[in-house]
Amino acid sequence: MNGNDKWELQISEAELRTMTRDLDEAHRETIPTMFDRAGSFAEEIAEKEGRSGGVARRRFLMGAGVAGLGLALAACGSGSSSSSSSTTTSSAPAKSASPYTGDLKVVALATALENQAVAAYTAALGAAKAGKLGSVPPAVGTFAQTAMSQHSDHAKAWNAVLTSAGKPTITNVPLSGQPAVLKALGSVNSVGGVANLALQLENQAAQTYLFAEFNVTSAGGISTAATIAPVEAMHAAILYFVLGQYPVPDNFLAVDKAASPSTLTV
Repeated sequence: MNGNDKWELQISEAELRTMTRDLDEAHRETIPTMFDRAGSFAEEIAEKEGRSGGVARRRFLMGAGVAGLGLALAACGSGSSSSSSSTTTSSAPAKSASPYTGDLKVVALATALENQAVAAYTAALGAAKAGKLGSVPPAVGTFAQTAMSQHSDHAKAWNAVLTSAGKPTITNVPLSGQPAVLKALGSVNSVGGVANLALQLENQAAQTYLFAEFNVTSAGGISTAATIAPVEAMHAAILYFVLGQYPVPDNFLAVDKAASPSTLTV
């Protein structure tokens, strides 16, 4: 492993701790709104399908309480299980139709992306603990843990929408690009390398949510995506600072890095 000790944090740890604290506060403020809007989304989907919106809301609330368990278990074994899941499920569409259609296809995509981020941060923290990334500033570890927890919260909300619609929850990473992400994670040997990879995932997530705002038909789905997108953008902004790149604001966020629903392998 060459060069893992040459990387240096491009801002002070105090600055990174402050940014992470602000990020955590912003996320906590959005949690009630996110779950309320996601619950409304679940009701809208049910009513469009001729089902009871009230029942869907109750199923959503139940799903929000338990959906995180499967995700936590999947993240613990993300190294090999995510890879095998991606490989195994990549051929699934040829065998049977996807259970996710319409707006739920975008929900499934969002869940998979959130799971991908959780798995990536989990793997990075594991590599750091094993000494594979060289010297890791404590503030970097705190940011990674904070971002990972927030992605988990987002995945829980989206999985609850799937539960309310009677669809399978997504606790792995059924994305065609996941093998490449796992390969990249396996080759990085510095905090800077991990930060660069995480930045790619965060930018993809933020732009995918913007894409969703214009491609989801349900008002609840649009508002849920709009609630989550700024948090993902904050993750990316902090990573830019960590890497020594000033995050120049864009008047209009691009969508060229957004993930397409076609990348889902379920």
